[in-house]
Amino acid sequence: MFDIICIGSATVDVFVDTESRLFHGRKNYVSVPFGAKILIENMRTSTGGGGSNTASAFARFGLRTAYIGNVGYDEHTNTILESMREDGVHTNMAVKRGRSGYSVILDAKGHDRTILVFKGSNNDLRAGDVKLSRLKTKFLYFGTMLGTAYKTQYRVARYAKQKKILVAMNMSLYLAKKGKKFLSPMLKCVDVLIMNKEEAKALTKKIKILEQINALHKFGPDIVVITDAKKGAYASNGKERLHVHGKKMRIIEATGAGDAFASGFITGLMRYDDLMYALQMGQAEAESVLSHYGAKEKLLILAEIRKIIKRKPAKITKF
Repeated sequence: MFDIICIGSATVDVFVDTESRLFHGRKNYVSVPFGAKILIENMRTSTGGGGSNTASAFARFGLRTAYIGNVGYDEHTNTILESMREDGVHTNMAVKRGRSGYSVILDAKGHDRTILVFKGSNNDLRAGDVKLSRLKTKFLYFGTMLGTAYKTQYRVARYAKQKKILVAMNMSLYLAKKGKKFLSPMLKCVDVLIMNKEEAKALTKKIKILEQINALHKFGPDIVVITDAKKGAYASNGKERLHVHGKKMRIIEATGAGDAFASGFITGLMRYDDLMYALQMGQAEAESVLSHYGAKEKLLILAEIRKIIKRKPAKITKF
């Protein structure tokens, strides 16, 4: 029996330190001159992907965790799987077929990162790849997947609803843009929905956080969380609405911060059944990842995050 099973993407991530050489003009744009050969200061290789990042985080928190996803079958497969196994994740339900996912993260000091993503076979997770009878777990966590893999997640979500297994979903902008009609059947099976403000706007067509949360509750989820970058995050369980405020800090690199928040928040719900403490855990885990390069380099264990929260808790207010 697992505490949680993560179904999502897994990739090899290459971080390229551009030292701002690719940023020109308006800061929201990256410019790469044709024919140029650009020297870089440094590069780092790690593993990532929404399913892999959260699985590692949950396992480090002490939850009995399994991962399901198509990690490809090439020179990167063992690297991806071994990185999760080192954190204590059970990977025997992972699928090996096709090509592994791969991301190149163009990073620059003082700017958000730009990510070039090759999905590989991540979205080729087929219905037959997931044996429903093996889903012995208290909780399921869905990272964003598209195409065939999304259909497979929906099949799993309907099974979870029947078996009273709780489902959490972290939705990306790709998926949010699919719209209400496409997503409604899935969201009726989701208990905890986590999105950022931009994603919530794309799905609900609402601008204000409170309006977004009210609209998302109507889709089905009992608990709705909207993250808002430096402003922190907002959560509602239908009875109480809380805002965890972001702390002033030096952000080193943002990759994986959303996954970190989600894993901390869900662990808080599972361990303590407390919305306020779940927000504290999500914020502390996200800030730990934001203060280091890579999505997994500074994932916390339970004792560490509890110590951080006790020493310097984030400000939480009602809204």
